[in-house]
Amino acid sequence: MSLHLVALEFDAGVPERLAEFWAPILGRQIDASRRTLPGLVSTDFELRFVPESAPKTTARHRMHCDLTSASPEDQAATVDLALSLGGHRVDVGQRGDEGHVVLGDPEDNEFCVIESGSSFLANTARIGGIAGDGMPETGYFWSRVLGWPLVWDQDEETAIQSPEGGVKITWGGPPIAPKSGRNRLRWVVEAGGDRREQLARVRDLGASLVGERPDGTELSDPEGNEFVLV
Repeated sequence: MSLHLVALEFDAGVPERLAEFWAPILGRQIDASRRTLPGLVSTDFELRFVPESAPKTTARHRMHCDLTSASPEDQAATVDLALSLGGHRVDVGQRGDEGHVVLGDPEDNEFCVIESGSSFLANTARIGGIAGDGMPETGYFWSRVLGWPLVWDQDEETAIQSPEGGVKITWGGPPIAPKSGRNRLRWVVEAGGDRREQLARVRDLGASLVGERPDGTELSDPEGNEFVLV
């Protein structure tokens, strides 16, 4: 039995501030905790912002959101909205003619606003993709964990997507920057059956135990990226 992807968890100095930033950009409502953005449709995952006082330790996160655009005007409006809410432009070495716009939220979590007409992100969602650093083996691991098929596997780049549609999770292959400290973004996955059986299964697939949390077990994938099993 596969695990169900339920949330993307962000470490945040001020969780409520990040929830207020992301809610209008994604068109979601903030829940009663003021720290969670529930999804809009069944294929969405929640965004959860959890308190963390440790500062960002790397120049760039290993994962970031790719937001889709319905038109050039929609892309420009999203960029303007993000900047008005406290976001900022980020230089990751782009040439300037790529079509997408790289931004950071108020706590320096990078994200891209993708140009309209992207065939790769067609028929996905507002968060069309979660782009990550990782080798193909990491993509294969997550495909097995979630039961999502590979929708791209070429030139050491991999991508998976739920059979129901929605977000694509991608890994860009080498080169990969060395990991520095605990990732500030991590997946939360839910066991559909016995949690102990699922824990044993993901460890057999290559996950490593990090430690127990009040709400579940924290593990890491074969490339050292933390995730939570609840």
